[in-house]
Order: sequence, then C-alpha cells, then structure tokens
Amino acid sequence: MSDIGIPARRSAIYLLDQIMGEGKLMSEVIGAGALDRLDPADRARAQRLATETLRSMERVDRLLQRHLQKYPATTVRNALRIGTYELCQGEAAHGVVNAMVTIISKHKRYGHLKGLVNAVLRKVADKGVEQWPTLRTPRLPSWLRKPLVQAWGPEAVGGMETAFFAQTPLDLTPKSDVEAVAKATGGTVLPTGSVRLVDAGQVSTLPGFTQGDWWVQDAAAAVPARVLNAQSGEAVLDLCAAPGGKTMQLAASGATVTAVDISAGRMERVKQNLIRTGLHATTEVSDVFDITGQYDAILLDAPCSATGTIRRHPDLPFAKDGSEFGALIELQGRMLDHALTLLKPGGRLVFCTCSLLPDEGEVQIEEALERHPGLQVDRDTLDRPGIDPAWITEEGGLRLRPDLWAEHGHMDGFYVASLRKSA
Repeated sequence: MSDIGIPARRSAIYLLDQIMGEGKLMSEVIGAGALDRLDPADRARAQRLATETLRSMERVDRLLQRHLQKYPATTVRNALRIGTYELCQGEAAHGVVNAMVTIISKHKRYGHLKGLVNAVLRKVADKGVEQWPTLRTPRLPSWLRKPLVQAWGPEAVGGMETAFFAQTPLDLTPKSDVEAVAKATGGTVLPTGSVRLVDAGQVSTLPGFTQGDWWVQDAAAAVPARVLNAQSGEAVLDLCAAPGGKTMQLAASGATVTAVDISAGRMERVKQNLIRTGLHATTEVSDVFDITGQYDAILLDAPCSATGTIRRHPDLPFAKDGSEFGALIELQGRMLDHALTLLKPGGRLVFCTCSLLPDEGEVQIEEALERHPGLQVDRDTLDRPGIDPAWITEEGGLRLRPDLWAEHGHMDGFYVASLRKSA
C-alpha cells in the first residue's frame, strides 16, 4: 500500500463520483473493474473510505459547509468529503491533506483548485475531531426519508438511521451445527439461528470458510427460507436466487431445489457457493416468466428497491432517487402472479423483498389476496424460533426493520409473507 495512500484515496474519490454524479451503485462500479488495478490492501481501503464517507455524508457536508462559500465540482467536493471523514476519524492531518492536494493537483481539469483543497482540509483538521460527535446522526436523503416517516413514524425512522450509521456486523448462516460455527468463529448465536460476528476481518480466513460450514447472509435475509421450512424430498423453486444464500438454506434441508436467476454472472456465484458448501441444487439462468412446472414450495425474493439493506449499502440513497421504484412494484406483482401458477394445490409460497416500503411488501400481499380467490396467508408458518410476534403485520406477513434488535446490533429491513394455495 502506498505510504500516503494515493491509489486508494484516488479510487475512493472515483467511486463517489460514479455514485453521486452518475447514479451508479458501488457494486456496479466495482464490478466494472474500478478497483482491479489496486493491490488487495488498497482495494479494501478504497472501498472502506467510500463506504464510510457515504454512511457519514450528512456530518461530512455539514462540516464542509462551514468552510465553503460555494461547492466546487463533484470530484473536488468528493476529495474534500473523503478527506474530512478521515480527519474526523483521527487520521494524521499531514498525510490526509498532502494526499488530497496531490490528487487534485494532478487532475487535468481541477488542478488549479489544489489551494482550495489544502485550505479547507486544514481548517477541518483544526477542529473537525471535536465537532464531529456534536453533529446529529446522519439522516437519509429527503426523497426516501419522507415516505419512510409516513409509513413507520419519525421515531422508527430515527432508529433506522442509527442502525445505518452504526458499525455493521457480519452474519453467518451455518450449514448445520450452529453452536460449532459460533464457537469456531467467536460469534454469537442470534435468536433466529444466525451467527453474528463483530470485527470479523477477512471473511475467507475465518474458520470453516474453506470447509463450507457456513455462508455470509444477514440474519433478516435468512428468515424467508426459515419461514418456508422446506422439507426433505420436496420440490422447491427458488426464484431470483442469486447470490444464493437462500438456495443453500433450502438445499441444506434435503429438498430438491431448483434455483433460477436471470443473470448468468450472478448465477455463477450461486454455483460457486454451492460447490464450496458441498450442497446441491439445480441452477437455471432464465427469466422468471419462462419457468414452467409444478412445485411443492416456492421462494420468491422479488427484485425491489433494496432500501432495507442501506446499513450494508449506504450508496443506495445517493445513487437512486426512487424514480424506478414504480416499475419494480409492478414487476413484483406480475412475478407473484406467475409464481402462483407454478405452485401445486395446497403448496406454499414465501414472497419477500429487502425493502422498507409497504408498497413492496404489505400492499403487494393485500392486492394479491384480492386478485386470487382461495389464496390465504399462512400465519402458522411464522411460528419459528426467534420470530417476535410483534413483527407480524395486520395482513399476516412479517415486517423486519433496521431499528429492531438494537440489543443485538440491528438487522436489515425485510418483508416476508407465506401464502398457501387452496388444495
């Protein structure tokens, strides 16, 4: 890694430029090769700097407002943002300031602004560390905060923002022996059966990774498959399966699993995870609407706004503005209707989304029940270990939110509903 971190910092600035300037998600930018030329240490540092700056964006911008009469171009502003975050975390001022001045001085368009970068960051270095904790917990952008407050109230949304700003732990789903995985990794067993680690470090070096004893999966994301409760010998369909956490849960039950995803690249990741864990499922790269057949049980993890995953993906509120959510909501309804045609009479279907928006959860189920006479919500399937009855909603689904489980370190936001088709 470079002594003053030029490659990592330059790449972190680029990530922010793409997210905030071009509306791209960090996963898209990294997947396109943005960090490929960095060594592993710089690659990790660049991603961490961009992620934590996004998580702290409101605080960062409030500090910068005190030293700027007007905002400079996006790239310069993002250099100031990352520099401000680092300074407020106690990084040595000379290293941060020198690195950012060097990066901007070599920029073809903005090199003349190196003096501005130097002056502003030195002012931040003077009092930033003491001012940082006096600022409020960063709030979500208004385009997202407003509908969430309308749905859940300001107190709940404040709790979500606390969860988004906090350090995010790492959750593991054990293939079989939960206690053994917790003991080997130094983790804590959560009420729902996931294992949670704080400061986990490099995932691939954790005990049991190579042996396939577990896989990374947020505790909330593991709930839908637990609710489906696949049984040995059942024909189970996992729709929109990538990256495969739920597929592996279903396969571990002994069910005959078919995993479907439209993305060949993402399905390759499912295959790799199945190989590592020694589990079997038939994988199919296909559009959901092209799938035929009849199944005992179906899990549909529908494409959604992913607003429930912001604590792990703080780029989302800055890359998106909600304009595409209407199309996603319409797609979810069509997918649910098609999935029901694949379900045997008497079979069960779990619909889930990693969304905090009722239109992608509670409302979808209410409208599906109106469209399909004889379709019922199966509340009994929600009686699973660790499921708090308070999470059960009026229409009979589960509403998981990031402000819940504060005593355990929070969880992602999810909606889960179990539907049963008349025999």
